[in-house]
Amino acid sequence: MAIITIYQGASGEGQELAETVAHALGYRCIGREVLVEASRRYRIPEAKLNEIVEKGPHWWERLLSDLRPYRTALQASLCELAQDGTLVYHGHLGHELLSTIGHVLKVLLTAPLEFRIEQIRARQSLTEAAARHYVEEVDKARSRRLMAMFGADWRDPNRYDLVLNMGKMSREGAKHVIIEAAKLEEFQPTPASTQAFNDLALGSRVHATLFASHDVRGSALEVRAEGGHVHVKGRVDYGLEDKVVNIVRNVPGVTKVTSDLYSPPPDAYLGP
Repeated sequence: MAIITIYQGASGEGQELAETVAHALGYRCIGREVLVEASRRYRIPEAKLNEIVEKGPHWWERLLSDLRPYRTALQASLCELAQDGTLVYHGHLGHELLSTIGHVLKVLLTAPLEFRIEQIRARQSLTEAAARHYVEEVDKARSRRLMAMFGADWRDPNRYDLVLNMGKMSREGAKHVIIEAAKLEEFQPTPASTQAFNDLALGSRVHATLFASHDVRGSALEVRAEGGHVHVKGRVDYGLEDKVVNIVRNVPGVTKVTSDLYSPPPDAYLGP
């Protein structure tokens, strides 16, 4: 069966629907806790990843310079949690973190704006004006985050496999459609999609581990995994080549390391 990601813009029952789907399938259902796990495991500097999900835009200026550590830590943690394939993820990052994996069913829940405003108004006991402002601001903030992290617009239906209009469909009806879609042959794991997932999991785990190293953190590295063979290339500070290779070699699952690393000569760090 497929791994399932469910995202709904600021409004209603994305989490509740994800939980009912997971319960029906006997899957685990996760959301924001994966971000907390990413922060704890990979020690991303100044990481407050739970704030990236829900809070206002003030984090934007602080993180705009480099979101790769956050994205990589999130991807590594989500891959770990989805390793056995029995996972429903609700949130606005999962479909992008696993976008290249064929056996992931990516679901977008949508609804007319007025319907979404009414849901928020009822759930949070807001006035209509306050609910409208909330929906608009959360949608804008999430659009900026996804564009910065992935270069993607969450409102693009082509980034999903299934788009459901919750203004016309009950939760029970949506659950039925998602479960039936997840059974389709197109979303079943294949040897190729399983290998792609395993490569993504190992590559992101290695990359996140490198980001967690204080010495290596500022390096400009690219990491790619093929089976247990990890390729790492890019610029590192002078004298760190062996350290990078040793870090990679000690990550569980790595069987071989090929490096293409370079560093400026020592005098490059000296002023004129």
